Amino acid sequence: MSSSNQHARPRLIIAGTGSGAGKTTVTLGLMKALARSGMSVQGFKCGPDYIDPTYHTAVTGRASRNLDAWMTSPEYVKKAFAKASAGHDISIIEGVMGLYDGKDPLSNTGSTAEIALITQTPVILVVDVRSMARSAAAIVLGFQQLEPDLNIAGVIVNRCGSAGHYSIVKKAIEQMCGIPVVGWLKREEDMSIPERHLGLVPAIERGELGPLFERAADALLEGTDLDAIIAIARAAPDIEELIMNHEDVSRQNTDPMWTGVHLKCSEDSTSGVSDERGTSSSPVIAVARDAAFNFYYPDNLELLEAAGARLKYFSPLAGDGIPTEADGIYLGGGFPEEFAALIADNVSFLEGLREAVRSEMPLFAECGGYMVLAETLTNREGLTYNMAGIIPAQVQMQVKRAALGYREARAVEDSFLLKKGEVVRGHEFHYSIMTYQEEGDIPYAYETKGLRGMKQEGYARGNVVAGYTHVHLGSHPGAAGRWVQHCLSYRLRRSGQHI
Repeated sequence: MSSSNQHARPRLIIAGTGSGAGKTTVTLGLMKALARSGMSVQGFKCGPDYIDPTYHTAVTGRASRNLDAWMTSPEYVKKAFAKASAGHDISIIEGVMGLYDGKDPLSNTGSTAEIALITQTPVILVVDVRSMARSAAAIVLGFQQLEPDLNIAGVIVNRCGSAGHYSIVKKAIEQMCGIPVVGWLKREEDMSIPERHLGLVPAIERGELGPLFERAADALLEGTDLDAIIAIARAAPDIEELIMNHEDVSRQNTDPMWTGVHLKCSEDSTSGVSDERGTSSSPVIAVARDAAFNFYYPDNLELLEAAGARLKYFSPLAGDGIPTEADGIYLGGGFPEEFAALIADNVSFLEGLREAVRSEMPLFAECGGYMVLAETLTNREGLTYNMAGIIPAQVQMQVKRAALGYREARAVEDSFLLKKGEVVRGHEFHYSIMTYQEEGDIPYAYETKGLRGMKQEGYARGNVVAGYTHVHLGSHPGAAGRWVQHCLSYRLRRSGQHI
């Protein structure tokens, strides 16, 4: 660590005045610039997002983490941040939407501000100053006054017309707000991050956005005081002290969102973990991971490992079938519609899923994985492909977004994941619709609650649990352990043993 205090965990939140202010460009440019200087950078993202963490991972070379106090809890966020940031020179947390935007317009719940307050992280506010001068100071001043306990420690102004323009807004903001303007970005249209279209993550995985990350770093360094930014990050308070100050409260906390959760955080979340019994006696959960299936919270994978599972990664796009040693299957979200032809051609994968269901192996699928369990998948071009046929339904991609937002998912019946009535939290984000053959007889997995009310969602029958909801296992710590225990039961049953 560059800091003398190993618990200080130098850190910053890059927040915007609103979506489109430029925080992603600033975040990626800053991460790349810091990495170039030889610093070890750990990325984080506020809220339930998979795209931006994929950017972060590509830039820093280590898995980015989500921080969400609504899906989990404030205690969970602090401890998860402390573990993931350990051993790194600096942590950069990218905000979501505008600084104060979140789940509730009347509070900080689900917002970047909430994460900043919980982790006591200094905020760098990104302000789009096109066509304004002193008015930029009024904007920053308003952001300071809305939440006085928040430490807005600096400003980066984006889309400046010239060095003279920058000088004007810098003087105005520093005079009225009492905080430094530490940098600026020119008004360059080609610096915009591409639209978050569905083919973007595969493009990142192919390395096609590398030049963009380099340009973002060059643009940031041209007008930004990197030393001043690092100094702000190093002024963050001791994270371990924040945790200890609330330790007594945490011990008494019976909130199921936190009690009993223990995270194992590492740079490489793809490595298997052995328990005291050794890896040979640990149940194996096969996890599909490639350009079609890549939306996983690292926490979910680590909670399964902490509960005693070994994770075995495989790629349906590379022609892999279900690993022979699998005792359970996890199909995450992603972009199966982009690769529907390849998936349809992988007979061993689809037949392996069907055989897993016949043998009552625990199978959990989210969003893209849920879609693959249907009978057919029709892409945006109108081409239809056969899928696993486990769920009696057809999937149709559409141009209009079908769902977006937080979800509280209550189990309709007992399953290997949840007991009837238990709740797990997560989010939905998809462009497809699932149409069942028999609308009146659907074994729904969840009753979900979101901004637009309640609805029944997903599919649960036998040892299959699937749905559009991306769940965060940190919201219900018993779920990971129950899942792993069912996988162990399957393993012992398959081998003729008894628990």
